[in-house]
Amino acid sequence: MIKTEQEILKRSKEITQTYFQFLDKHIADVVSGKVRDFMEINQVARELFISHKHLTNTIQKETGNHPCYFYDQKIIDQAKRMLSETDESISEIARILTYDPSNFSKFFKKMTGITPGQFRNSKKKK
Repeated sequence: MIKTEQEILKRSKEITQTYFQFLDKHIADVVSGKVRDFMEINQVARELFISHKHLTNTIQKETGNHPCYFYDQKIIDQAKRMLSETDESISEIARILTYDPSNFSKFFKKMTGITPGQFRNSKKKK
């Protein structure tokens, strides 16, 4: 059976939507302690019953960005929420997000342009 272009596009959108839903649940599971570590993209693909290459190609085609970009963004969004909404120390937030504190600070700064402490302080001033 040959799939029509419309069927392929529909499946592509479905994979992308499922990927984003999976990331949201997975990140919540890590934060809650239900899961100990973040998965690698190839593990996520396996959980979605598709190949790593197919997941990567589909997400890039649908969004223009690599799946890792969105994974990192969602982790940063979670970190920002935790920095804004909790009194947890930055090192505890790093630990909850499965990072060594110094690596977390480097990752956060690389993604946002500011340190976690600068982010938290900017939110307290408002």
